[in-house]
Amino acid sequence: MLNVKNLEFKYRGAKGNTLKGIDFNIHRGEIFGFLGPSGSGKTTIQKVLIGLLKGYNGSINVFGKERKNIGRDFYEKIGVAFDFPNLYLKLTAKENLQLIAYYYKKPPQELDCLLDRVGLLPDKNKVVEGFSKGMKMRLNFIRSIMHNPTLMFFDEPTSGLDPVNAKIIKDIILQMKSEGKTIFLTTHNMTIAEQLCDRVAFLVEGQIALCDSPYALKLKYGRKTVKVDYLEHGKKGTSEFGLDLLGGNQRFQEIILDREIISIHSQDASLEDIFIKVTGRELL
Repeated sequence: MLNVKNLEFKYRGAKGNTLKGIDFNIHRGEIFGFLGPSGSGKTTIQKVLIGLLKGYNGSINVFGKERKNIGRDFYEKIGVAFDFPNLYLKLTAKENLQLIAYYYKKPPQELDCLLDRVGLLPDKNKVVEGFSKGMKMRLNFIRSIMHNPTLMFFDEPTSGLDPVNAKIIKDIILQMKSEGKTIFLTTHNMTIAEQLCDRVAFLVEGQIALCDSPYALKLKYGRKTVKVDYLEHGKKGTSEFGLDLLGGNQRFQEIILDREIISIHSQDASLEDIFIKVTGRELL
């Protein structure tokens, strides 16, 4: 779906490149995440890919063509939702969607249905100026998908949302993936990345430090141990055991058979732990 080779970009007046020879590809039907702290180049990559920023060096092959050679029909096939919603504040929620719908050749999906999916149907006739950031984020999200695009770009898609509404957005993204859609998202939220992404790339100072599936990364960088919390003589005890030859570990067998187990789990590394270990940087 998307193949990027040696991508470089420099803002006018900047001393150096913001993007420094980036290579990656995104498969059809995949959710691919770019993870990194603020200022690492995540939003710049998206703006270059969708054409908001011109003058890049390298190659961007999307839908089988070089990005520079694709015309306006490109925007019929993509959906874009940035972290800062760009809405018409003096219009109602539904009027915003109706106006944007005129930009596309294809008729939009049922607007009331989309508004209902993100909990905005009761507010469809309210002026957006009075919306909270979370309401604007949800409206901006469905605006980006209402024309049924094939490839979507989301920048911090759950920013400003409470857990309930964040789950709604994540569920919609996963549903679109199940329908064969391709999704490229940028975030500094490692939990969102673990929940959604098939593969992730760690971005630091305009370069990719690491790229793999969250599962593979956690296996590679996690401690190969299991931690057991249990009750012994009325007091809580904790023991940690190596996974190698765990079945033959006498102490582990004793705890499992003779103690009241509170919890037992492997010591997986989080994506944030891995990011810090690989890059030496924290996600701020």
